[in-house]
Amino acid sequence: MDNRETTCSGPTVALAFLGGAMAGMVAGLLLAPKPGEETRRALKGYGRKAEEEVLEKAKEARAAIDETIEHGKHFMAGETADAEAVINAGRESLKEKIDKCCR
Repeated sequence: MDNRETTCSGPTVALAFLGGAMAGMVAGLLLAPKPGEETRRALKGYGRKAEEEVLEKAKEARAAIDETIEHGKHFMAGETADAEAVINAGRESLKEKIDKCCR
């Protein structure tokens, strides 16, 4: 018997879980005792609910992205000002040293 240890990555486990869930859903629909029209109505309801939830999550994600972008812009503006101050201080120091040396 082979004693090799096998491991699965997170995405592999997640994909297997989702595949099993979908297979279970399909089996449940095929074996459901409800009539076809009632099942279609229920599926439409589930689809609308899922669509609403996805749209809401997309809006939340967009708001979070916009907030992160604004935060990044403010951060970069501050860092740019700091870098300019350091460059100007270095430039002035260099000018002073050159003036002292060469006069």
